[in-house]
Amino acid sequence: MTPPSLPTDEAALIAAAQQGDRRAMDRVLRDQQPRIYAICRRIAGNEADALDATQDALLAVVRGLPGFDGRSRFSTWVYRVATNSCLDELRRRRRRPLVGLPEAPDGTPIEIADTGPAVGDTVTDRMVIDGALAELPEEFRAAVVLRDICQLDYAEIADVLDIPPGTVRSRIARGRAHLAAKITGNQTGAR
Repeated sequence: MTPPSLPTDEAALIAAAQQGDRRAMDRVLRDQQPRIYAICRRIAGNEADALDATQDALLAVVRGLPGFDGRSRFSTWVYRVATNSCLDELRRRRRRPLVGLPEAPDGTPIEIADTGPAVGDTVTDRMVIDGALAELPEEFRAAVVLRDICQLDYAEIADVLDIPPGTVRSRIARGRAHLAAKITGNQTGAR
């Protein structure tokens, strides 16, 4: 016997997942995984932490979905879960020991030559932006990523980060100023 087909609209799919439909839950997770990874990649600043945070966020969606009450848009709720998972991962990362560059027997770092292929301007620009984002303080990075990459409005960002809208505006302005300073080479960006 063929199982009934899954609902096609998001609200019905979410309702089915909340009622314990495993296929619906799987579909919700597959649909949300790229969005969750994208935000985690930008906030974490590196692939390894982004993947860890994505996994944590997907688990949090599974655990939290029965309690999702629809007071906010589902995408806003998912952004909150992903952002919190990523910020938690960054806090865990700070507690981990850092692995440094290889050292010579006398303790001096060994320089590693860059012999990789040349990259195009688009890739280079993206690397510069990712590098500048990675240097932003977490609170600025999260606000800038949610606004400029995820295209959330200020009220949604305030909801995701659980801070007042005025604080959102301030963090975005300071984060953008810091990014602009980093990208243009002026080191007087926001702190």
